[in-house]
Amino acid sequence: MKRRILLVDDELAILLTLKAVLEISGFEVETAASAREAKLKIRSNQYHMVITDMRMESDFAGTEVVQAARKAAYQPAVAMLTAFPMADTGSDSPNPDKMLVKPMNANDLLRQLEALLVTHEDNKRRRGEKSLPFAAEALPPSVPAVRAAARKKTPTKKLASAH
Repeated sequence: MKRRILLVDDELAILLTLKAVLEISGFEVETAASAREAKLKIRSNQYHMVITDMRMESDFAGTEVVQAARKAAYQPAVAMLTAFPMADTGSDSPNPDKMLVKPMNANDLLRQLEALLVTHEDNKRRRGEKSLPFAAEALPPSVPAVRAAARKKTPTKKLASAH
């Protein structure tokens, strides 16, 4: 069973490009072009991860997607993709597991998503929560190294925009 990702972005070019990159890397990807569509899919399907753009039909659309994912019983990992990261992390912040800054190198993106999935699933197991199954053969060869790096709890370097 492949790892399932819901990819949410209102920019079709970004949505299709990221979908292709993720599918080539072995993920099963569903897409949504709005927060409304994403929330419906989160309620009716199960995903290992939800990746959403921050600003879509409104400045808070990404936050709505994150909140819907947090309410899902299956507890997917959540990443927010944005070209404009927020400096404020107050109580109104969306609280994703990972903030990804675009544009980003595809290899860096994949490495960060793999690390997030491994860490998220490990944390769910430790808390005794039910994890969605995915076959070990769906993991790329680099995952043992990613898992080892995640366990070391090495600080992640902040992503810089590539120009």
